[in-house]
Amino acid sequence: MPEPLRIEAGELDADAILEAIHEGRRVVVTTTTMGAEYEVTLRHDGSTYYCDTPTRLHRHESESEMRTCIRNMGYDSEPTDGA
Repeated sequence: MPEPLRIEAGELDADAILEAIHEGRRVVVTTTTMGAEYEVTLRHDGSTYYCDTPTRLHRHESESEMRTCIRNMGYDSEPTDGA
């Protein structure tokens, strides 16, 4: 299994994050919410996309849904204002 890609939230755009996931890598995103730092693991098992957070496992059925999650949660370097 390839080494996980470790990034800070906002370091890469959604395309680069999804490319790593499609290569079979887990992407570990370090992010800060309400003053607390935590890690989220983004992955794909070949049919379902996953966002593993410290409190929840989010599942997404399509790349489009995963891209929306990445953008809405601020994991990528792209604006979250609906652009």
